Amino acid sequence: MIRKLLLASAAIAVFAAPAGAATKKAAAPAATLSASNPFAKPSALALEAPDFSKIKDSDYLPALLAGMAEQKREVTAVANQKATPTFDNTIVALERSGQLLERANLAFSAVNGANTNDTLQATDTKTAPLFAAHGDFIYLNAKLFQRVKYLHDHQAELNLNPEQAKVLDVYYKGFVHAGAELPAAKQAQLKIINKRLSTLQTDFTQKLLAAAKAGAVHVADASALSGLSQEQLAAAQEAAKDRKVAGYVLPLQNTTQQPASDSLTSHDARQKLFDASLNRAEHGDANDTRSIISEIAQLRAQKAALFGEQNWADYALYDQMAKKRETAVAFLDRLAPSVSAKERQEAADIRALAKAQGANFEVTPADWNFYAEQIRKQRYALNSDELKPYFEFNKVLTDGVFYAANQLYGLTFKERKDLPTWNPDMRVFDVFDADGKQLSIFYIDPWKRDNKSGGAWMSNLVNQSYLRGTKPVVFNVENFTKPAPGQPALISWDDVTTMFHEFGHALHGMFAAQTYPTLSGTNVARDFVEFPSQFNENWALDPKILPHYAVHYQSGQTIPQDLVDKIKKSRTFNQGYELGEALTAARLDLDWHSLPGDTGRLDVDKFEADALARGGFDVADVPPRYRSSYFLHIWSNGYSAGYYAYPWTRMLGQDAFNTFETNGGLTRANGQRFRDMVLSRGNTIDYADMYRSWAGHDPSIQPYLEYYGLSSEGATSAPPVPTPAPAAPAPKKGERGR
Repeated sequence: MIRKLLLASAAIAVFAAPAGAATKKAAAPAATLSASNPFAKPSALALEAPDFSKIKDSDYLPALLAGMAEQKREVTAVANQKATPTFDNTIVALERSGQLLERANLAFSAVNGANTNDTLQATDTKTAPLFAAHGDFIYLNAKLFQRVKYLHDHQAELNLNPEQAKVLDVYYKGFVHAGAELPAAKQAQLKIINKRLSTLQTDFTQKLLAAAKAGAVHVADASALSGLSQEQLAAAQEAAKDRKVAGYVLPLQNTTQQPASDSLTSHDARQKLFDASLNRAEHGDANDTRSIISEIAQLRAQKAALFGEQNWADYALYDQMAKKRETAVAFLDRLAPSVSAKERQEAADIRALAKAQGANFEVTPADWNFYAEQIRKQRYALNSDELKPYFEFNKVLTDGVFYAANQLYGLTFKERKDLPTWNPDMRVFDVFDADGKQLSIFYIDPWKRDNKSGGAWMSNLVNQSYLRGTKPVVFNVENFTKPAPGQPALISWDDVTTMFHEFGHALHGMFAAQTYPTLSGTNVARDFVEFPSQFNENWALDPKILPHYAVHYQSGQTIPQDLVDKIKKSRTFNQGYELGEALTAARLDLDWHSLPGDTGRLDVDKFEADALARGGFDVADVPPRYRSSYFLHIWSNGYSAGYYAYPWTRMLGQDAFNTFETNGGLTRANGQRFRDMVLSRGNTIDYADMYRSWAGHDPSIQPYLEYYGLSSEGATSAPPVPTPAPAAPAPKKGERGR
């Protein structure tokens, strides 16, 4: 997953960070910043990486406030110029603005997401409405918009290069989309809505983090966790120690299903864990998120109506490949019949196995993974626990993820111990290009903590820009189960693919080669940004890459070919569930964001039940990957009406991998061409044109269907997925940080 922190211009923060009590009156941004504050000037460390050894929690708030005040002065100076607008005195000036705010916010958002505490959450609560007002100050500035509009209207006379023309277009559309052309009365309403939404979104994140922590399953005796491996029990015991309680704790990951369900032999234990996950934010207590969700959905619908749009989805997708809600829904509907058929068959197999084993209980989704894992073993002789000894985290990282990047793109990595991090579990690497020059710095924070948001994501600590003379400093965050002291850091196959996925995002950020920060690296559409990451997952199984990192941590034996064959043969196994839960979540997201502007507050439980019932999937057996009450992606992390991007870009990624395979597979030449024509282009070219130029064809859904064993289910008889030409709608997008 990508965490977007900047709206497409002037480093205006719109990050989806955690929040708290929203009723306090926000303080006005401070005008100056003490020279002793570590954000007062660019860091002296390599590539301006933040010096976390000098940054105190109390440093963020004054830096963010001063950063907003400084950018307001900069933007006001641009808007109030008497000179005729030029690209340099308007667009370039805006691109140079806000650098103090950007420095502070990139570091703050990283730490607040991955290692938060009460002080950081209080800062987030205080600044959330200020950031909303800050964005409005810029985008609803009439004088500034008139300068941008003048340049847009006189573009033919400006002799702009393609990147300049693109950034001007992004600015102009961004202003219009933000309300610059709305009448004053509607702008006033918009400001109120934006401020309230910013507070609610922040509040949702903080409540959900607390709910997940409180919802962890705590048991006193190991017998209640029968079926877990010694490594899993040790990790659960360590989690209990971290919380200063006796016994064992199973922390909740962000998704509905929990990893331990694969192994727990007791139906009651599985059900207890499943219920804890499913209802984590629905206990009617201080961490219940449902009232927040209802208000966010209502306000988004009202905001869309101010712009004359029928719903939030149509408003939000204006700059995406899909363009409109109906395109995204049509894509999901096309997959629904074949996925639903696969779900029903898998459910029948699971019930048959449970019955054969004498189950005296009604099989529920809590039991799915337990029986599915047994069926996997029976059909493919593949045991997930049998794989883990071949996937030691550090070796997967250096000899798998990094090695693939070396073989494809010529990158090399050197670990460094001198750069401070926000947590001692992290690792840091210099990244060198094929010519030996430093390209980037890469941080990774792999282990689950109670104060870390769920899921996995990538973002920047420093953004790339030739205009500013900065190179990218990027990081990946995951939530893998931390091994107990003295135990090997063994991870699952799913974790392995997550590492390759998130590093695909990192490569997209590292290869950024733009003049203007607004267009740089991963600052692309949601339903395109997941394409490089989905694509990069494929290299985990490549016959040149897999044996290089899949080595038994004790014997040193390379993973046997028969295990590799089993992984490949089982690839389509359980995909009714895997795809179904993701597609159902995507449809739930779109339903929440299809509400008309006059919608009142909704009963969240009833709305969700009704939406799932009409979605076309078997939700009785396969609940959505995220229920509404813990759907962080859409309520706070910028994926509202955009979760369809995961299957969408998955389709795009499989077509791209098929293109690689038909043209020689993993080679330096193929990697360099992909880097030059896709990964390094940022938001400088129409996405469909970019893909078509590289692949030589419009993307096809067929490789996606075949990869997941869906082509025989009838999906291919549906109309072709629309592919946007220069001015037409387009499709594609999908993800893995999930």
